[in-house]
Amino acid sequence: MSEQQQTRSSRIRGTGRRRKEPSARTKAATVTAWAAAGAVLLGGTGLGYVYFKLNGNLKAVDINTQLGGDRPDDVDNGSLDILVLGSDSRSGDNAKYGEDEGGARSDTAMVMHVYEGHKKASLVSIPRDTLITRPTCTSDTGGGTVPGGEQRMFNTAYQVGGPACAVKTVEKMSGIRMDHYVEVDFTGFKKLVDDLGGVEITTTRSINDDKSHLDLKPGTHTLDGEKSLALVRTRKSVGDGSDLGRIQLQQAFMKALINQVKDVGVFTSPKKLYDLADSATKTVTTDSDLASVNDLVAFAGGLKGIGPGDMKMVTLPVRYDPADPNRVLPLQRQSKRVWDALRQDKPVPASATKGSAGDRGGAGKVVQSQ
Repeated sequence: MSEQQQTRSSRIRGTGRRRKEPSARTKAATVTAWAAAGAVLLGGTGLGYVYFKLNGNLKAVDINTQLGGDRPDDVDNGSLDILVLGSDSRSGDNAKYGEDEGGARSDTAMVMHVYEGHKKASLVSIPRDTLITRPTCTSDTGGGTVPGGEQRMFNTAYQVGGPACAVKTVEKMSGIRMDHYVEVDFTGFKKLVDDLGGVEITTTRSINDDKSHLDLKPGTHTLDGEKSLALVRTRKSVGDGSDLGRIQLQQAFMKALINQVKDVGVFTSPKKLYDLADSATKTVTTDSDLASVNDLVAFAGGLKGIGPGDMKMVTLPVRYDPADPNRVLPLQRQSKRVWDALRQDKPVPASATKGSAGDRGGAGKVVQSQ
């Protein structure tokens, strides 16, 4: 293990340096809070079989080894950066959500930045249709390299090179080293919401989407896992019909999920807690630094008492591609201001996203949390 890897590993174990326990927003917003929370409480009960069961559920990718030294510096300012992806694979249990085209793509991509002190966080959504310069990556299908190039869709990075290529692409875009990687798939997301008892939202207008099969009237609804998944996949029937509107729905759903977590007796119901922990640890794929219950225990220390009001959610500043309205291009100067703010552990300035197409998706007020 290199000196740099040893340093990074030691931070997970609570040395007080950069890898402090992250805020609840980081985990709740990605649903994986419950993997960590479940591990914390169940791990303390003395039920050894629970520990081994949850540990056996976890899947991991060794990002550090795959990327080696070709990465941004690990800035030691007490903050934490996590790349969160939602996989849109249509194979196996996910087949009913569309045709299997031979590979998964990153349907949802977010960079979570947890500030020093782990009391606040910013979330930057990266539209999957963003045209970017993709770096050369190692193939995800068994050796060899996949050449990079300009004007490549962001979500193809995961498709051609898996998690390591997705991380490498984000690091090249942002200049920020990702401390962790978390991936959630469709079917696991559904099960987790069902174990939680559903998520309550309020719609301000009807949503009727032929693609996601979501049909909601204006009003308050408790969405089960299937309908929650349909909501975060809805695109054509809200706002301008673009991926930017869908991102706004996803961000609204995350806030509703965080609120719901507070109202459910997870910490007083051992069965509910176990169900959530079991589903969550089956749902996620993480970097190897989080691939054990012990690491998730360390990663869960800052989960309590932080609400959605402490999280700033923005979309990477973009404009529609004049050559193809189904694609977007980064607003380079404004995007740099977003990434610079996170790298310096500062709030994202409102002016950085002003005028971005991401703020005009038209779905920002369609869904509200209670």
